[in-house]
Amino acid sequence: MTHTIVNPADESVVTTVAAASIDDADVAIARAAAAQRDWARLAPVDRARLLRRFADAVDGAVEELAAIEMRNSGHPITQARWEAGHVRDVLEYYSASPERLFGRQIPVAGGLDVTFQEPLGVVGVITPWNFPMTIAAWGFAPALAAGNAVVLKPAEWTPLTSMRLAELGLEAGLPDGLFQVIPGKGSVVGQRFVTNETVRKIVFTGSTEIGKQIMSGCADQVKRVTLELGGKSANIVFADSDLERAAATAPYGVFENAGQDCCARSRILVERSVYERFMELLEPAVAGVRVGDPADESTEMGPLVAAAHLDRVRSFVPDDSELAFRAAAPTGPGFWFPPTVLTPARDSRTAREEIFGPVVSVFPFDDEDDAVRFANASEYGLSGSIWTRDLSRGIRVARAIDSGNLSVNSHSSVRYSTPFGGFKQSGLGRELGPDAPLAFTETKNVFLAVDSPSVE
Repeated sequence: MTHTIVNPADESVVTTVAAASIDDADVAIARAAAAQRDWARLAPVDRARLLRRFADAVDGAVEELAAIEMRNSGHPITQARWEAGHVRDVLEYYSASPERLFGRQIPVAGGLDVTFQEPLGVVGVITPWNFPMTIAAWGFAPALAAGNAVVLKPAEWTPLTSMRLAELGLEAGLPDGLFQVIPGKGSVVGQRFVTNETVRKIVFTGSTEIGKQIMSGCADQVKRVTLELGGKSANIVFADSDLERAAATAPYGVFENAGQDCCARSRILVERSVYERFMELLEPAVAGVRVGDPADESTEMGPLVAAAHLDRVRSFVPDDSELAFRAAAPTGPGFWFPPTVLTPARDSRTAREEIFGPVVSVFPFDDEDDAVRFANASEYGLSGSIWTRDLSRGIRVARAIDSGNLSVNSHSSVRYSTPFGGFKQSGLGRELGPDAPLAFTETKNVFLAVDSPSVE
């Protein structure tokens, strides 16, 4: 079987990709297990050196990877270039980890007690279509650094950059079979990762619905799992904030990557006393978002990823929607949807469900308690922003919101050097940050009895 890859900007065919079978997945997993045994025995300094070579190979291919992502995913070229550079940076960061995965010596009576961080073995990474190569790197880089092998299944719509990254790993000198990309259906390849007992951990980024299925399947083998799932993040704007800056940046907190971002601040909560003024400032900021050809260096937002996803996003904005205003978007070929601002009721579908498109809803709130209650009135808890000049309020509200990643006077959610993950149904476990490789290890405790000295 094959899968046709379509350019979201013009609907042209980019290429076709073979879809792996269950047998193909089993062969790849067996190869990974063989490669992992040698990789784990390799001196940490040598593993670190090979990961640095991998980072160098990615650095030399940044423009190539960006061009592939632009055609496959519809990402603006400037964004795709940043994403490729981010993969390089993640690899460089975790290339230091093999020599820093320390155990401990624990004081005990009667001997010496030490711990070791042992690799799990083979790790299955299942990635989404919205940020194909960056989220892939979040999984494979710390897993490899910790001494594991990785089999990676990219999303059917967007496999091309992940496939190229696997080739770059081989070109950099990674052992054959250590890092493999296996394109195919989630119901076939992804499910086989879950059921194959040689795979000892699953890292999944995607919908909460599929994440629950994966977690349930992993339970049969007590298989480790990290889940990064949905979001419905709040952008809270208090009256004492820099209102002009808050309004000017709000579109980029939700419309970046055409809103196809689990961290998108798709609910804007504005203190009632400045609500009307905020909306006046927001309208020209939204109108100014440059939507168009991803190859144009000035483009800020490209198309949605696929026709099926475009239909889903449209379903959230029927003709009788509480439409406040929207920007322009190209017409004709391509999966285009304009940046759209709604003012629905708090209990509406758009207020509750993850749209995963360039649609944002704006709501007034009365006071700090009301803002926190509404921000937390969601099954998700991944990210969010708080705009205020009052540092005490910023800290207080951040501590009160049930979310894994929050920014005060910013929309920044992700840094490779800090942990990332969600509360509630936004996921389980943490990626990135200095401790990420530990999530791909088991702690082994060893006690060595020491005879007491004889007394003469």
